[in-house]
Amino acid sequence: METATPLQTELKVFEEHRQEWVRSHLGKFVVIQDRNVVQDFFDEFEDAFRAGIRKFGGDRDFLVKQIWKTQPVYFVV
Repeated sequence: METATPLQTELKVFEEHRQEWVRSHLGKFVVIQDRNVVQDFFDEFEDAFRAGIRKFGGDRDFLVKQIWKTQPVYFVV
């Protein structure tokens, strides 16, 4: 069995909580590292990123993701 990457794990955690977070934190940013979620939600990406650095340090990867009902699609032309 293949081991999940840290990003796959963080995206799985996000999907596990998405519906709950959509109801209570729509449009906010969440910070996830492995299966650990920062308990605050943030209005701005920069604030979430700083919280991730404080919580997990600058040498560990973490995910900052905005909470939407569906993922926006961006087109680059």
